[in-house]
Amino acid sequence: MLGYISATYYVGSRLLSVLPMLTGQGPYSWLAISLLAATPFFVRIYGRKISSRWLATLTLLGDYWLAVLYYLTLLWLATDAVAFFMVLFTGAPPFSMPAIDLIVPAVTVAMLIRGTMNARTARVNSYQVAVAKDLPARRELRAVLVSDIHLGTTVNRRRLEQMVQEINRLAPDIVFLAGDVIDGNVEPFAAQGMAAVLRQLQSPLGVYAVMGNHEYMSGQGELAVEHLQEGGVTVLRDAWVEVAGEFYVVGRDDRARHRLTGKARLSLEDVMQGLDATKPIILLDHQPWVLAEAQSAGVDLQLSGHTHHGQFFPNNLVTQRLFELDWGYLQKGALQVVVSCGYATWGPPIRIGSYSEIVELGITFGSKS
Repeated sequence: MLGYISATYYVGSRLLSVLPMLTGQGPYSWLAISLLAATPFFVRIYGRKISSRWLATLTLLGDYWLAVLYYLTLLWLATDAVAFFMVLFTGAPPFSMPAIDLIVPAVTVAMLIRGTMNARTARVNSYQVAVAKDLPARRELRAVLVSDIHLGTTVNRRRLEQMVQEINRLAPDIVFLAGDVIDGNVEPFAAQGMAAVLRQLQSPLGVYAVMGNHEYMSGQGELAVEHLQEGGVTVLRDAWVEVAGEFYVVGRDDRARHRLTGKARLSLEDVMQGLDATKPIILLDHQPWVLAEAQSAGVDLQLSGHTHHGQFFPNNLVTQRLFELDWGYLQKGALQVVVSCGYATWGPPIRIGSYSEIVELGITFGSKS
């Protein structure tokens, strides 16, 4: 919180120097900035007491403020650092500071416009995965993976309808939802009738989902499961299901469950008790931590999300260090892993250095695949 207040003061001071029409208004200008800075916290604390129309507006305003604050802080700190060292070593700054104070906001606005476009337009990424286990009735499985939809106030019914249309256009045999389907508070999901939209997914072998950390964050995990099941989604919580008598889909509960509810998830070994290891095993696990566990358990394909590939550059540099795979495809011995950077966003509906995606999987089976 101290860092947030410091960044707000730093950016506010620079903004007031850029906008002459505000500089003479004294406390009123700072009051406006303070209210704007408080908005993200206000909507998360009191959101359930605000009408849906005002909640959507205030949420969007607060989230965009977070993005503006983030990039203005980074860019102005970077230019200040360059200027400091140039003065230290040459005696003069390399550029006009008043000009920089105008250029940095202009660059930030351009980045946020582009980032908004990246977040609203999903790309389809395709992977071909060969599993060296035979299936009696098929050689190939067409699957779609979507993670981190964050359905709620910002990612609304209209966006979900668009996603369902895009998935149905790919004509998958099976659909996987790798967690954070609902953005915490279930009430906007229910109020907008999103379960009915999920039921429109055309998937002959079904739609399977796991819990993410956000389904637990508001304390409504059980309610989230009920609404997803109402939408025709099979939610696997430390459980497995045999699909068409041919292969297994294993779903792990999210690792954040213990921190958020006090109840730990089962080990993967315990979850997979009773499986026939000669059949293909597909694992859904929201967070791609400790891939070696899935490898040693005999999983053929792990599907995950959670990372958003950082969502904002340079956050992707951090997620790349935190996770063995923060986005894309990895083969680790007999285990293959696909991590999606997510369909939607958390917080600001903006992506810079990443984009929204739907993952199309062509999974072939057999030792000669």
